[in-house]
Amino acid sequence: MMEWTDRHCRYFLRLISARALLYTEMVTSAAVIHGDRDRLLGFDAREQPVALQLGGSDPRELAEAARIGADYGYEEINLNIGCPSDRVQSGRFGACLMAESELVAECVGSMIAAVDVPVTVKCRIGINDQDSEEDLERFVALVAAAGCETFIVHARKAWLEGLSPKQNRDVPPLDYERVYALKRMHPGLAIIINGGITSLAAAQEHLARVDGVMLGRAAYHEPWLLAGVDRLFFGETAQPLSRARVVEAFADYAEAQLGHGVRLHRMTRHILGLYHGEPGARAFRRHLSENATRPGAGIDVLHEALEQVQRAGDPLPAAAE
Repeated sequence: MMEWTDRHCRYFLRLISARALLYTEMVTSAAVIHGDRDRLLGFDAREQPVALQLGGSDPRELAEAARIGADYGYEEINLNIGCPSDRVQSGRFGACLMAESELVAECVGSMIAAVDVPVTVKCRIGINDQDSEEDLERFVALVAAAGCETFIVHARKAWLEGLSPKQNRDVPPLDYERVYALKRMHPGLAIIINGGITSLAAAQEHLARVDGVMLGRAAYHEPWLLAGVDRLFFGETAQPLSRARVVEAFADYAEAQLGHGVRLHRMTRHILGLYHGEPGARAFRRHLSENATRPGAGIDVLHEALEQVQRAGDPLPAAAE
């Protein structure tokens, strides 16, 4: 979720679900080692549990980046072998590495040796014409032999030529049965399914066949989906915050971040879908979109957006009345 699941997005989503495992944007191992680590890896402890997603193909470099990420406090290090973009391919990482199973296994083995937290792999069911059940089974078996116990599988193949990254998220057909078959062949591995899952009801159905479900675009565009996660999947009995209280809590966070020089729109862009499908949703989005980008915009913009929703029938939290 490049440019989506940054630290501001994760803080916001954590206000909705206390238990869902959140993932960072994919960060290249070279950037972790040579770049501004605090900017790339810094996060608020209240975001936990958080996994760091890395991209790369050099075993030593990935091991070092994994160690740095673990030292920062991430609870899982994930190697992305699923991104199909041209930019990623030119750097020899992402989905193109599914054609190099031995190299992936070496990378994973080096990362596991460097850290004490789990190392996981996110992949596709195949790439180009290397997309048979046997191809996927061979890839997973080899990487599992290097010590990886958890695979997050996007249930689409990736075409590395001829399709854009956006098309690769929609055009190749979903094949959930392929992921289910992988779980049957490897009952000892944790298999997490990803791709085209848009509701918690669908997630529950998948969990009868696999060990976990990853939501991507659906959770970003309709974040209130996550409000049911803690109760349905973790047995929590506490009621989630209301949408209005989420906005108030996020405003407190945004105020602190403004003090560090972060522009308001860098944060509010992630919360536009909070009221998706609810009265006042359009006014909420419009007010944030039109006003958060203005020079000097402050948290009053968030409070005003919330008032827009109140006029459409959603009560404000007591603290804001």
